[in-house]
Amino acid sequence: MLAALFTLWANVPAPAQDMNRARRTIATLASSAFHGRGYVKQGEHKAAAYLRKRFADLGLQQLAPDYTQSFSLPINTFPGHAALRVDELSLRAGEDFIAEPGSGPAKLEGAVFTLDTLIFTQEAAQQQLLATNLRAHSLVLRQPDVARLSKLPAAVQEHLASAASRITLVQGKLTASLANQQLAQPQVQVLASKWPSAAKTIRLRLDAVFQPAYQTQNLVGYLPGRVHPDSFLVVTAHYDHLGMLGHRAYFPGANDNASGTAMLLELAAHFAQPANRPACSLVFIAFGAEEAGLLGSQYFVEHPLVPLPSIRFLLNLDLLGTGQEGATVVNGRVFEAQYQLLTQLNAAGHYLPSLAARGRAANSDHYHFSERGVPAFFLYTRGTPTFYHDVQDRAATLPLTGFAGAFGLLRDFLRTLDTPGK
Repeated sequence: MLAALFTLWANVPAPAQDMNRARRTIATLASSAFHGRGYVKQGEHKAAAYLRKRFADLGLQQLAPDYTQSFSLPINTFPGHAALRVDELSLRAGEDFIAEPGSGPAKLEGAVFTLDTLIFTQEAAQQQLLATNLRAHSLVLRQPDVARLSKLPAAVQEHLASAASRITLVQGKLTASLANQQLAQPQVQVLASKWPSAAKTIRLRLDAVFQPAYQTQNLVGYLPGRVHPDSFLVVTAHYDHLGMLGHRAYFPGANDNASGTAMLLELAAHFAQPANRPACSLVFIAFGAEEAGLLGSQYFVEHPLVPLPSIRFLLNLDLLGTGQEGATVVNGRVFEAQYQLLTQLNAAGHYLPSLAARGRAANSDHYHFSERGVPAFFLYTRGTPTFYHDVQDRAATLPLTGFAGAFGLLRDFLRTLDTPGK
């Protein structure tokens, strides 16, 4: 069957994929002009406007006015100031410290109070802590001890929460995230290697603004099927990222997920060519608010623009900027027949060094679909660099080693699923 399909495809015009165009897409989405595609300075709205134009230029048709499915979400943001000074040392936002996603605002100066880990094992140490006024102090603890706090007596936990701020010292790297609520206490993470060993005082300025109903959107375009317009194949990728921390620091999100968004656009460019138009309808969805908890895909599943039972298969694309070690397919162990097809296509086309199957996982936008019975894969590449949710995830350092191979594999997979009887 595969040999026959490759013979059939030999007469198809050259793929529309363009690596230079893909790199430009990633560089544009990851640039400072888009402010990290988050919820400060309208970054995700600027990215959405860019993608609307790309959809229109490709000739995708609209399933909603201006390709836009609007929804709202609660989100904690960090516009304005983000400054931390320890004794006489100024730390850099994004590089040396980040805000905890649910951190409250701060404008404070005070003494450092380093947590005594004896409180986890000795009641006497707990009593001594309770006798200490923490309201004028910034509590400092190590990251492994954060998870242990929940095991302390409620009175001790409440007392620790009364500290003017909480500083968590992190080994390795800083990994930022988003939150849909805001705590009263300011909380930041600091690289342990940047923290003075005998720190006495800190000065922290952090502007945190909670937005209870931020308006955002999914972007949806499609190519009507030539033969089966009411049967759908779906390609998805989230375009949002983490936004900014203060005036200057932003999270570029080149791999996560400008790379997947670029792949979505490359596949759309290929199938938009008249000679490549599919028999089934092909839907392209750029999800918002994935980083805020898969909220865009959840909203789409709850308010579908195409009938979910009419989706033959969904491909979700996220983290496609590396590939030296091949790719992983989430739900590969769930939808075994489709995964076997994918591996056969990969072997025949020599596209990626290897494929690895995972089981069910709630780690990207495929999840809400597969939970509702839609067959779906989430494919991501493996390799270096491993920058993730940090300010180092830049377009300039993204090798795109497996991008062309992944394109060929996904193109062939969609063609095969589009074949009658598949």
